[in-house]
Amino acid sequence: MSTSPAINPNLIDTATPPIPEAQAWARAYDGAAGPLIDLSQAVPGYPPHAELLERLSRNAGEASTASYGPIEGDTALRKAYAAHVSALYDGPIDWRDVAITTGCNQAFFIAAIATAKAGDSILLPSPWYFNHKMTLDMLGIEARALSCPPDNGFVPDVESAAELIDATTRAIVLVTPNNPTGAVYPPQTIEAFARLCRERGLFLILDETYRDFIAGRPHELIASENYSNTLIYLYSFSKSYCIPGHRLGALTASPKLQEQIGKILDTLQICAPRAAQGPVAWAIDGLTAWRQANRLEIERRAQAFRAAFDGLNGWKVDSMGAYFAFLRHPFHGRPASGVVRELVERSGVLCLPGPYFGPGQEGHMRVAFANAGVEQLQALRERFSRFNA
Repeated sequence: MSTSPAINPNLIDTATPPIPEAQAWARAYDGAAGPLIDLSQAVPGYPPHAELLERLSRNAGEASTASYGPIEGDTALRKAYAAHVSALYDGPIDWRDVAITTGCNQAFFIAAIATAKAGDSILLPSPWYFNHKMTLDMLGIEARALSCPPDNGFVPDVESAAELIDATTRAIVLVTPNNPTGAVYPPQTIEAFARLCRERGLFLILDETYRDFIAGRPHELIASENYSNTLIYLYSFSKSYCIPGHRLGALTASPKLQEQIGKILDTLQICAPRAAQGPVAWAIDGLTAWRQANRLEIERRAQAFRAAFDGLNGWKVDSMGAYFAFLRHPFHGRPASGVVRELVERSGVLCLPGPYFGPGQEGHMRVAFANAGVEQLQALRERFSRFNA
């Protein structure tokens, strides 16, 4: 008689990736309302710049990019990114404090491993980005929900966070602009959380994946230099440069922490994908104007989305910014998954149910409005009106 080996129970208890489930619902749509409008996964709704594509193609054909690179990423990209962040925040970032990762999801995974062990806790804003919750669950780290209430614009409160901290707490996560709600945290809120972390001996894991889609400087943490030992700063090149398939992210942290992060990088990835690193190093300065134009285009899309729901039969945009909106549906008491599934089957619009992002979100759905052009977003009014009828 044989005994089956046991799978890690933390992994079994981790939720399955939710986007494929929602995308499967779209296969039942018959096209009656027009072409499918897929607002589920955040995917750039326009192609990469032509010169970036040409450089990517050329670099992929070089023998050198088929070889291993430095564990922390190619020096050219680390220097270009550090200079860009230093200029944006008016504070010094040493390129040696930057590690290039295989996407920002991996950067978060690395930050979690570097700051906490199984049995520890990390405060995670709720509603949360589901991959963050999945990461902590599979690592055996408690994801302690930091409430971001709708009546506060889905922005967390530092006093509430302080009450959640105990001897097991190792870090606080902030995501701004937020996924899933789109909320952009005020600079004073971010800085208050940094002070709390410094006072309590915690790390602040600040995910700014969608930073390039808002105007201005998001905070003064880097300029002040008071939080260099506290801040772990995450970024993604995927949306800003329209290259999610190339999987490039960045993690910035103190030299002391980076020394330990190098161990994780060597074990987890050895080096980030090479072909895109050189072209992106060029694009940071070379495509500044293009990125600014894209930010303005996303703002136009946001305006079109908000206008589509202005006074529309009980639908309400509770929060939005950068790439996402958190949309309240009018069908009280109905599970959000049922509303979303019926919406795509009848009206050809695919969003994600609120509960994918944590408990207590049955009244909401997440909309990645940046995926669609202005004309598609304007068409939402008719499609949602038809759905309500």
